[in-house]
Amino acid sequence: MPAILNPGRGRRKFDFRAPAAAPGLSPYVEHYWIVSWDLRGQEPYEQRVLPYPAVNVTFKPGRCRVAGVITGPFHEVLEGAGRVFGVRFRPGGFRPFLSAPVATITGRYVPVATVFGDDLAARILGADDRDAVREMDAFLSARAPGQPSPAAELTAAVVARAAEDTGITRVDDLAREFAVSVRHLQRLFAEYVGVSPKWVIRRARLHEASDRIQAGTSVDLGALAAELGYSDQAHLTRDFTSMVGLPPASYRKAQDQN
Repeated sequence: MPAILNPGRGRRKFDFRAPAAAPGLSPYVEHYWIVSWDLRGQEPYEQRVLPYPAVNVTFKPGRCRVAGVITGPFHEVLEGAGRVFGVRFRPGGFRPFLSAPVATITGRYVPVATVFGDDLAARILGADDRDAVREMDAFLSARAPGQPSPAAELTAAVVARAAEDTGITRVDDLAREFAVSVRHLQRLFAEYVGVSPKWVIRRARLHEASDRIQAGTSVDLGALAAELGYSDQAHLTRDFTSMVGLPPASYRKAQDQN
């Protein structure tokens, strides 16, 4: 369950699936995702999520929206019974579908109808899971360019590199590796990703910290902070707590209780 915090508890509250998009959409769409739940007779459940540098389009009765990159904490309250169908775009992948730089929707929710027209939401909401995937495949395939632009491909490669290499802790590192200026990276990220290269690096390192704390029985937080480019353990703890809702030690204990 990518980016889902406290996944053990979440599995008891909802079902999460991530169907693949059509192969031709792979430069643009990471995957579809479907969350369904039936909590009738139970208390509402709050699920916290650690967002990625990605645009999501979500379809839920009464709330169909394009979500720009969420820079702060994010949570969703589930109650009763329901389903959300979502599209997670790759970093840089949403730009061809938006008539403006992706930074213009960062931290914002825009109605699906504003970006894609009035009928898409009704078609997705009225379809079962399999047909919703087919509808989105057809809809996006008809609007996607044949190939992403070189600038979009470069941006996606930079984001991927920042995510996979925990040794990258500075924008200078990325600029040097891809033989571009820091300013050029900043412009690319504003156009195609919606957040700065520095933000992407820091969020990637926070995802790494979350994964290790969640999986490990014993984590040396001081060593982890140094490895991930934090000034000290206190800095990591503050960053982690602000986004996850618990300090690292408490979050680790919560996993054991799940």
